[in-house]
Amino acid sequence: MSQTITHNQRSTATDTGFDVELRKVFKVFNGETAVRGVDLGIRRGEFFSILGPSGCGKTTTLRMIAGFDSLSAGELLIQGQLMTQVPPYRRPVNTVFQSYALFNHLTVRENIAFGLRIKKRSKAEIIDRVQEAMKLVKMEAFATRFPAQLSGGQQQRVALARALVNRPAVLLLDEPLGALDLKLRKEMQVELSNLHQELGLTFIMVTHDQEEALSLSDRIAVMNLGKIEQIDTPNRIYEQPQTAFVADFIGDTNLFPAKIEGAHPAMLWITTTNGLKMKVRPLETSTPLTSGQVVVSVRPEKIHVTRTIPTDVINCFEGRLRHVMYLGTHVHYVIDLVSGDRLTVMQPNAIGELPDADLPIYVQWAPGDCLAIPTN
Repeated sequence: MSQTITHNQRSTATDTGFDVELRKVFKVFNGETAVRGVDLGIRRGEFFSILGPSGCGKTTTLRMIAGFDSLSAGELLIQGQLMTQVPPYRRPVNTVFQSYALFNHLTVRENIAFGLRIKKRSKAEIIDRVQEAMKLVKMEAFATRFPAQLSGGQQQRVALARALVNRPAVLLLDEPLGALDLKLRKEMQVELSNLHQELGLTFIMVTHDQEEALSLSDRIAVMNLGKIEQIDTPNRIYEQPQTAFVADFIGDTNLFPAKIEGAHPAMLWITTTNGLKMKVRPLETSTPLTSGQVVVSVRPEKIHVTRTIPTDVINCFEGRLRHVMYLGTHVHYVIDLVSGDRLTVMQPNAIGELPDADLPIYVQWAPGDCLAIPTN
């Protein structure tokens, strides 16, 4: 009977194309709703990230997929099978935690083999699969070492091998690189990406690190206050944020509260609260924006800075330089506009000498480089 069910479940998963599905999922803790009606379909073989600030519900969502937290309402399916009554150890998933959760009294080899021993696999199978997992994460030379004798990156590799040795359908990653320093985190991002491509498994990662999510993911779900604000590719999340929260949370941006004064399918005429007149591209929506209140988003790297008035005066405004932060390849500027608005600008380190703080400076951006997002 169990084999028949498994076959049917795989057929269902093949039909939907999803390894993990959440349908109207809620989670309530002591009367407080942590996850609010999440609908989510994660495709087989994709690297999917759940991104958001602390307390947004992303870790709770991952824990429900793993089975560590139960659902208060809704449905959760893995490979087409309803998981409501399935305990964590019987789900086709494994989790890699930020803390690694390695056993300090066991060697690398013993840590990786632990799950297989619990499942009472044969000695020969354990030896083969552990060796395969160590090779996958390049830890063969450290097989007899204990966790205390390993670096943070090496411990992370052991944690990955321990999860992968069980051959899960879905690998869950809970802030997997959060405990590493910046340089090592960058290196491990490459390792994770290579591992995902090599294995072809479904990876689901929870993170608050925007750059990490943008660089690793096929798709990203941005969460806020227990809800998903947007699910999209990294490029569209950054270039076409659907809400002001997503625009502000993903990367850096300048936001102007504004009102639509005129509309064309490819262009909006905007007046900001402080009286700036702009031409702005509309957000791509099923219902075109023609009126109402919006927020205009302008990314710092889209803004050009000059000491003379540009020939193209569309979206061109006068200001004064207030702060400069040297970042090596780029320079970060803070500019106060005459209107009273404050802008952050990011430019390649090639602009040359800048004027004193009391002399005029001009900022300008193209209509296609800013975006109007509805506020309702």
